[in-house]
Amino acid sequence: MVIGSKAKYTAQQKRKARHIEEAYEKKGISAEKAAEIAWATVNKQSGGGERSGSGKNTPLSQKKAARKDSAKNAIATKQEQASSNSLESHTKEYLMQRARALNIAGRSSMNKPELILALRRESSTS
Repeated sequence: MVIGSKAKYTAQQKRKARHIEEAYEKKGISAEKAAEIAWATVNKQSGGGERSGSGKNTPLSQKKAARKDSAKNAIATKQEQASSNSLESHTKEYLMQRARALNIAGRSSMNKPELILALRRESSTS
């Protein structure tokens, strides 16, 4: 059941919903169910109708600063992931050699995740 006013949707969103609805009706789905699916699809793809906070009235300088901050955060996140995944990217043989060099006990019976944990523990205590 489609609920709520569609007044805040753009003409393009309304056309898209109508097109999706018609396609589902051709497949034999009831008009009511087709309308539900169509509006759910439009909402998922475009975030719903026009809403305040869309950035229409945000000054360009503020948008530029936000993009710059976002880019910095993305780089920092990527670097953190790279450093935390550095052991995962190596082969078990390489990890075994590192464990042997650090004289980690029980390394010969460890699988790759156990070797990674042991190497991380050893590096954090050093």
